[in-house]
Amino acid sequence: MVVPLAPGGGSDIVGRIVALALTDKWGQAVVVDNRPGAGGNIGNSIVAKSAADGYTLLVSSSTMAISPALYRNAGADIVRDFQPVTLLASQPSIIAIHPAVPAKSLKELIALMKTQPGKYSFGSAGTGTASHLANEQFALAAGVKTLHIPYKSAGLATTALLGGEIQFMVTNMATALPQVRAARLRGLAVTSTQRVATAPELPTAREAGLADYDYTTWYAMLLPARTPQARVSGIHADTTGVLRQREVRERFAGQGLDVIGSGINEFAGYLKAEVAKWGGVVQVAGVATH
Repeated sequence: MVVPLAPGGGSDIVGRIVALALTDKWGQAVVVDNRPGAGGNIGNSIVAKSAADGYTLLVSSSTMAISPALYRNAGADIVRDFQPVTLLASQPSIIAIHPAVPAKSLKELIALMKTQPGKYSFGSAGTGTASHLANEQFALAAGVKTLHIPYKSAGLATTALLGGEIQFMVTNMATALPQVRAARLRGLAVTSTQRVATAPELPTAREAGLADYDYTTWYAMLLPARTPQARVSGIHADTTGVLRQREVRERFAGQGLDVIGSGINEFAGYLKAEVAKWGGVVQVAGVATH
């Protein structure tokens, strides 16, 4: 199971939960292989070029739908070179700040950013990742100018936020919520349209005064294109089966993740729509292509 981002981020957490469950299901070890770099393109390319025999899986996130708009030579075509299997889970993010930032609410943070354009920096899992674009979306919606500092994973970016190297971040629940609970970070809002059961005290961004902003990260499993349909169907059935297991659902819920387990065709259509959507965001945000 190739995860195209570094350990500690949402894709890694989701991948390891699913890998453990599939190991039990198949009676054969499913090894998680983190291959970070180039906004996920290195890991994507490895899977796209692997034998289409069902023995190499890709577990990635919304990030993979962004790369077509950002990279002229991504190494793999997201739609052509992969066989969608299923959407595994989704997760809202938290808008979090370092405790030293003098803001107690999202409105106060935005006001600070407007008085000092470019002073406040955010981290991401790398240029072109979903966490990068989620923060760019936030800046556009809030009408503020911020500074992007790319890292190799969302986990490393969160570490930088904890250390005060960056001041704020739109980051996944699994990485940030434990730090908010421990008062090492200050959570200002969640990015979903509804409050989150695992953190009901946090308002949505809309409730906190940012009406035009909502963002949810998704995580999914794919195979190399041309994988035999019988193998695809079998892996889909086994994966969606373990997603229905109570212990797996509880592990996901503990990380603030909502289990999905979509159909193959449903995910294929959704992926195409996401590629189109993020292409528009990249254009409006003016993010440089590579």
